[in-house]
Amino acid sequence: MKILVINAGSSSLKYQLIDMETEGVIAKGTCERIGIAGGKLTHKAQGKEFVIEKDIPNHTEAISLVLKELVDGEAGVISSMDEIDAVGHRVVASGEAFTKTTLVTDEVMKTMDEIAELAPLHNPAAILGINACRAVMPDKKMALVFDTSFHATMPDYAYLYAIDYDDYKQYKVRRYGAHGTSHKYVAGAAAEYLHKKPEELKIVTCHLGNGSSISAVDGGKCIDTSMGFTPLAGVPMGTRSGDIDVAAIDFLCKKKGMTMDEGLVYLNKKCGMLGVSGVSSDFRDLKAAKEAGNDRARLALDMFTYACKKYVGSYMAAMGGLDCIVFTAGVGENTPTIRSAIAGGLEFFGVKLDESRNNYRNDGTIHEISAEDSRVKVLVIPTNEELVIARETASLL
Repeated sequence: MKILVINAGSSSLKYQLIDMETEGVIAKGTCERIGIAGGKLTHKAQGKEFVIEKDIPNHTEAISLVLKELVDGEAGVISSMDEIDAVGHRVVASGEAFTKTTLVTDEVMKTMDEIAELAPLHNPAAILGINACRAVMPDKKMALVFDTSFHATMPDYAYLYAIDYDDYKQYKVRRYGAHGTSHKYVAGAAAEYLHKKPEELKIVTCHLGNGSSISAVDGGKCIDTSMGFTPLAGVPMGTRSGDIDVAAIDFLCKKKGMTMDEGLVYLNKKCGMLGVSGVSSDFRDLKAAKEAGNDRARLALDMFTYACKKYVGSYMAAMGGLDCIVFTAGVGENTPTIRSAIAGGLEFFGVKLDESRNNYRNDGTIHEISAEDSRVKVLVIPTNEELVIARETASLL
């Protein structure tokens, strides 16, 4: 079985073709600047990279271009479209409408349109990608794999906000979380690495990148996560503020003459590491600036690692113990100083790093960075969200 995985953005589209017999990636690539002058497709297959530079007016054209490359004589990896058994689409938010991977139908897409406002930066783009695929590949079965599905196991006291309950029931304002496919993958990979059943483990998974979230996984199920109604909540991120007193938002909007919409753009795009440091949203730039003596860069990194540490500690308490901490995603996989700052000081709780193990270059494999006598295992696991999407799609079919 071969599954085509699609991750559509508003002006981009990422894809992978995965052979489920080996779970190997046959081909992958990215369409950039969709609907913008200067479009480009970068296609990687058979150890080679193929680049096509041409305007890509819409997502339907992008999908058509991808499919053409997949069967192309030189760049192609399949002889015909018949070899693609199904398509798995990444969708950020499902609300309460869907709690698991779902087959695409007209009725499902009608519901998707209704809940698009739950993730206004992500879901409309995903819908564009799904509709484009349906137009170009009308006979293929397609599945929606939601970032929020893994968090659907949270108990009500964890996902509810203390607002009027009737307002929750009517408007579905609650914690949904994000990065669910990543948290699911690394939690499962950690159990496999430790030769344990997921049901036997209490794990905190730290997906740390430009967008970051932390989850408590007890017995293989998510019981809490740091992101909330939207991906704005939780730890401070590249450009997002993370947790903030809502009254402070009102205060800032009035002082700066912003509408609420403008205030949300401010909190999503101009705050976080960028806002505090005044340097960059990129953690590599922040590390270099800190080493050069920039105190605001130091402050931004300290705020980030402190917030992460608090979430790890609170989830230990929520689960009544801890067996493993997992670091993943761009920052979690590649920044030893960040891992050390988060795990450091948790010795009382049985967490002890081996700094020589922690200080390594990412090679795409699992690394155990805890000391031999650490009661809690600390692992760095490269995430693979596309494989989760492919697995979920294959399982549904």
